[in-house]
Amino acid sequence: MKVKFLNKGNTLIASIIGEMDHHTADYIRDKIDGEIIKSSTKNIVFDFSKVGFMDSSGIGLVMGRYKNISKLNGRTAIIKANEQVRRIFEMSGVVKLVPIYDNIDEAIGS
Repeated sequence: MKVKFLNKGNTLIASIIGEMDHHTADYIRDKIDGEIIKSSTKNIVFDFSKVGFMDSSGIGLVMGRYKNISKLNGRTAIIKANEQVRRIFEMSGVVKLVPIYDNIDEAIGS
């Protein structure tokens, strides 16, 4: 499990690579939180294009960052989630708070 970061203005793009389960979610959470603290991040976009598997720990990861970013009056989005990952977010109700987009331009433009 890895995470790569890209900053576009005040938006942090976190590209998650690998399988996300309860063993890896803590590591990813710590990396993202550290990056938020050291940059001028107001918004965050999670890129799930390289996540082949995710269990419910991914919901906690996204919702925890959503709460932190909301305190900064920022926005959170997800891009490129495959069918399995998208289904988990939809069944949990996450998509009511954190929209899923097909690409980064749609996510930043919203």
